[in-house]
Amino acid sequence: MGFRKGLLACFGPGGGGDEEETEQEARATPGARRRRTVMNLRSLSLEDLSRTLATTSLHAFTLDELKSVTKNFSTANFLGEGGFGPVYKGCVGGALRPGLAAQQVAVKYLDLDSDGVQGHREWLAEVVYLGMLSHPHLVKLLGFCNQDDHRMLVYEYMPRGSLENHLFNNPLAPLPWSTRLKIAVGAAKGLAFLHEADTPVIYRDFKASNILLDSDYAAKLSDFGLAKEGPKGDDTHVTTRVMGTHGYAAPEYILTGHLTAKSDVYSFGVVLLELLTGRRSVDKRRRGREQNLVDWARPYLRRADDRLHRVMDPGMESQYSTRAARGAAAVAHSCLQSVPKARPRMRDVVDALEPLLALDDDVPMGPFVFTVCEPEAAAAGGKGSGAGDDEPAAAQGKWHVKSAVHADSPLRKGDCWVTSAAKRPESPPGVI
Repeated sequence: MGFRKGLLACFGPGGGGDEEETEQEARATPGARRRRTVMNLRSLSLEDLSRTLATTSLHAFTLDELKSVTKNFSTANFLGEGGFGPVYKGCVGGALRPGLAAQQVAVKYLDLDSDGVQGHREWLAEVVYLGMLSHPHLVKLLGFCNQDDHRMLVYEYMPRGSLENHLFNNPLAPLPWSTRLKIAVGAAKGLAFLHEADTPVIYRDFKASNILLDSDYAAKLSDFGLAKEGPKGDDTHVTTRVMGTHGYAAPEYILTGHLTAKSDVYSFGVVLLELLTGRRSVDKRRRGREQNLVDWARPYLRRADDRLHRVMDPGMESQYSTRAARGAAAVAHSCLQSVPKARPRMRDVVDALEPLLALDDDVPMGPFVFTVCEPEAAAAGGKGSGAGDDEPAAAQGKWHVKSAVHADSPLRKGDCWVTSAAKRPESPPGVI
């Protein structure tokens, strides 16, 4: 079943989109259209949706089952709150559904009272798209709940959370360069897959908070509520109501409502810039031009050879490959072109970024960890404690280096201690 048929089957007559109307609908009063849309969306039964998605492997969970999974949506299982609603952690397995592998899950709960028809529409779109799409860099949807006024989505649990949290909410543990580049490549592959599907899909809401990370920091795209089918035939774009997140949306989409795959490419450029700089796309706490990341960074991207270091995230402490960073900056600059046709395809972005993962030969050497020995009273065969300047350092009561280990080696900083049983029994790890 194609995406359009799937969506129309879920939405019911008259509920297929937010900008497409039949002539009959156009003649109807706004109140009548709104009542018809509400009726169609809210009347969709669990059985109807199950039949629509019969060709997928999604599970149709009941409210009681998801209450059991999340311990009645307890605060102890609360993971956070997004634009969709609260998210809870739980566990599922074969006891709940035959053949369902035992695993941790994340349950997103939509409150229809606050989100209304638009929230239900986004919930349906996510069920249909993720029910029909599968890729290593798309989050896996296991099932859904559609019972009375309860709408929920059940995903695989992503233990590392969102990219947004790692970049902006964890200053004491900044992501290393290699991990940032790995995330960028994974997210690019996810977008490229969507754009190259049999029926192309425009993600429309690509941002750091929608990129989730598994235990190995592999990136997976989540939240397909705003996804749209790409243009077909001779059409060059999809005209739609402007939706998304300020700071990530492409300028031409904001101005005209014309949506293309190149709109996603622009959004990817913004996220890649966030990975490079460690700054948010929009930050009102900063001064003047620095509030908008793209406006502030664009001049530095044009002259990446000699100015890129001025925008790189200081949290990385210069521990990144200069050649790889310049390559990534060049990709970001091309993605952020004002003219959509000048931007690359996401497949070209993947091809440009993936080779950068192997560039680590010019990473600056970081701090060394030194293990030192206590001074000896006299060197073997040397003179006493009153030795002259030509005596060995240990014989003069000075500390000498026993071994030096680079901070990025398998032996980490905390593994080497500056110690002396005689003089410094409480010395902390020494980093010079």
